[in-house]
Amino acid sequence: MKVLIVDDERHVREAVKMLVDWPAFGIGEIVEADNGDEAIRLIGEKRPDIVITDMKMPVRDGCDLLRWIQESGHPVRRIVISGHDDFDLVRSTMKYGGQDYLLKPIDQEELAEALRKAVDELRREERDRLLSCKRSMEMNRFKPAYWDRMFSSLVSEPGAYAAASDMLKEEFGLKAGDRCQVVVMSALSAAPAVLEKYERNRDLLFFSLANVCNEFLRPDNLGFACRHWSSEDELLIFYWNRFAELQSLLVRINDGLELALGSRFDFGIGPAADFPQGAGDSYAAARAALRQRNLLERRTRYFGPGEPPKPAVAAPQATDYEERFRIALLSRSEAEIRAAVADWMRAVAGLPVITPEQLDLWRMQFQAMQSRWARDLPGGGREGGTLGREPEETASSGPYRDPAHGAAPFTFPLDAEGRLSLSLWEQELNARLAALAAAWGGERQKDNNMMREIARYIEQNYNRELTLQEIAGQFHLSREYISRRFKQEFGENLSDFLERIRIGKAKRLLRNPALRIAEVANMVGYADEKYFSKVFKKLEGQSPNRYRKG
Repeated sequence: MKVLIVDDERHVREAVKMLVDWPAFGIGEIVEADNGDEAIRLIGEKRPDIVITDMKMPVRDGCDLLRWIQESGHPVRRIVISGHDDFDLVRSTMKYGGQDYLLKPIDQEELAEALRKAVDELRREERDRLLSCKRSMEMNRFKPAYWDRMFSSLVSEPGAYAAASDMLKEEFGLKAGDRCQVVVMSALSAAPAVLEKYERNRDLLFFSLANVCNEFLRPDNLGFACRHWSSEDELLIFYWNRFAELQSLLVRINDGLELALGSRFDFGIGPAADFPQGAGDSYAAARAALRQRNLLERRTRYFGPGEPPKPAVAAPQATDYEERFRIALLSRSEAEIRAAVADWMRAVAGLPVITPEQLDLWRMQFQAMQSRWARDLPGGGREGGTLGREPEETASSGPYRDPAHGAAPFTFPLDAEGRLSLSLWEQELNARLAALAAAWGGERQKDNNMMREIARYIEQNYNRELTLQEIAGQFHLSREYISRRFKQEFGENLSDFLERIRIGKAKRLLRNPALRIAEVANMVGYADEKYFSKVFKKLEGQSPNRYRKG
């Protein structure tokens, strides 16, 4: 810290310097002035933290100096030392921000206490300033995410605008009566190379998209672009007031996106609406226009609610071909799989229009079919395997990879111009189903081997209490799965298999007349002789005793 001592008497300035232990207060520099004008010059040059001044001085006195400090806004602490016990001087001191008024001759303890108060206040203000700065930095860091959430809520949460209206208008310089258009950009309309590049870093893609868009929007306060937090693949643009320029602006934005990311994108444009309360309706129209665009042709990248209606054509349902696909998978024949896929693609190729909305429906149908195959086909439901996973266990379920049960996701490949490529889709579907067939075939063989291991385990341990729960724990499979697959493999329930093994062993033991029936029952795993006899009679048609006599 720095202190400026102002007094026209040199011996007074020397006395002040001698009376204080300056390092104890953290003060490392002391400067002096003998009048108010000199003090003003040094305040501008040295920027002291504390000024200790006399009141009666030539050229410019202490009152004028205090007034100048007050009016100039310099953040210094002011302590007055005066030889005049004058009420007007004391009042002026307080009026112009003086902290203490000390009388000469100077009392060392009073001066030390005045300095202590001044230093404490300076340190407290510094702490408050640093805390405020830190909070401001934190707010600036989280501000983009905050506004992303805020704008997203305007289109997805009815009534959210009521709480946000004042903040939005203050932050973005809007006023009552302003209107906006909401534009929806589909990240999935990017070139395949871009989707592949950002497949595992979706956040970075949206960050880049929003940055490029805002470079065109923010300088002239034309609008704001942000990620739509309630959607996996949408970027939102809120554009206000200069609606005649929107189309040309979107073209420039797309040029910028191609330059920065190597791809152009598709935009859905909503009608102008009151901001912020009409943003939700404008968004709904923009999204509908984007989802109804025809992916088989490329006339434009910009779609509005005024687009001509698409012809109503009944689209084939993937579920109608499920049995055909299922038989091909079971056959594990590449020719059968290609034929099944060709049948499906012929039906799809006859459509004049395929929209993103239709693709979403097919995607859900294929996912549902794959879930059923994973559960029902031999080897498809085994715990711990790759085919029976729940959707949340898969590595990725974002807009570029659909939730799929253990296998690569169903995709709908677009070409560099954003058109749906039916030839690429057929190739991918063939490769996908061939991979599933191979995986399920391998799982089936592993399951068969596992069931035979369980059968051997039963044959080796038939003579003790043996439960399905124990077997499940031994082989790390569920009881339900073992029951189902064991019967598929051997044609009988596991409990029936165990009883048949035990009774077969018992028949051999009954040939030894030295063994009592109860002993035989115990030796083959039955603690209860009556229950043993009941099971024996069920399987052999006669009691153990009659069998022995025969």
